[in-house]
Amino acid sequence: MCMFCKCKTVKPSLDTFLANYKGCILIVKNVPCEECEQCGAKYYSDSVMEKLEKITSEAKSRMQELTVTDYSRVA
Repeated sequence: MCMFCKCKTVKPSLDTFLANYKGCILIVKNVPCEECEQCGAKYYSDSVMEKLEKITSEAKSRMQELTVTDYSRVA
């Protein structure tokens, strides 16, 4: 169920995750998520969030100004 509009229907989808840390931008494309069919709100599973946290930590250690990656290549 959607937390925003209370619609009961969500579908599997892909999203682009963005993070900004001290002027460095991380973009992760094709992240699996659930998307509300009514309002479009997107939700990540716990396992996907854990992987995104790991990807973000690794990107922070490199401190590049811009990092763009595909989820399936690094998860």
